[in-house]
Amino acid sequence: MKKQVSTRDLKKAWKIAVIILLNILMIALAVSAPVAETLSKYGYRGAEVKQVQQKLKNLGYYSGEIDGIYGSGTRNAVLRFQRARGLTADGVVGPQTLKALGVSAGLGSYSSSDYYLLARLISAEARGESYTGQVAVGAVVINRIRHPSFPDTMYGVLYQRGAFTCMTDGQWEAAITDSAYKAAMAAMNGWDPSGGAIYYYNPRTAVSSWIRTRPTITTIGRHVFCK
Repeated sequence: MKKQVSTRDLKKAWKIAVIILLNILMIALAVSAPVAETLSKYGYRGAEVKQVQQKLKNLGYYSGEIDGIYGSGTRNAVLRFQRARGLTADGVVGPQTLKALGVSAGLGSYSSSDYYLLARLISAEARGESYTGQVAVGAVVINRIRHPSFPDTMYGVLYQRGAFTCMTDGQWEAAITDSAYKAAMAAMNGWDPSGGAIYYYNPRTAVSSWIRTRPTITTIGRHVFCK
């Protein structure tokens, strides 16, 4: 006897299909989206400019806002950095200046799909955290990819069973914040505020007693980052 499909089951199947299609569409858009410029100069805006500003600020050359806008303050900081490092002082962040700053233009060895997935994870796991805290969460994922105890791909790390609570509590499907995209780019380009952590947790909500035994490296916002 053929089992009749209920209206409720049909609605549930349709909802799942829509979610899958939306994910496919977002990945396709991420793949086709342009990545950061390989050259920054006066008047430019974007993720790479923000990375340059952050690096210059960390090194003491820049004191302005990390706004992603290459204005006179950023240019003057670049000039000071170039002179100090013996580079051509032209105020343009070309390949040599990027290298000296330790900034890798674009996505490096990662794909646009990796970029999209990492941004989604950061948005889901670190929504409401500071920008530094969001980059730190992304850095943990990057550290896991490089660690022998974890899968060696972005997809493998993110979808490892039980690795991230956002995969099961509904946060994974939420809209990705702009700051998460920027944080993903920064983490992929080597910024690691976590100090090499491969785990993090929120001490107020963590139910695992094991995670609390891991050696702590640093605390950023609501997250404890550990080995």
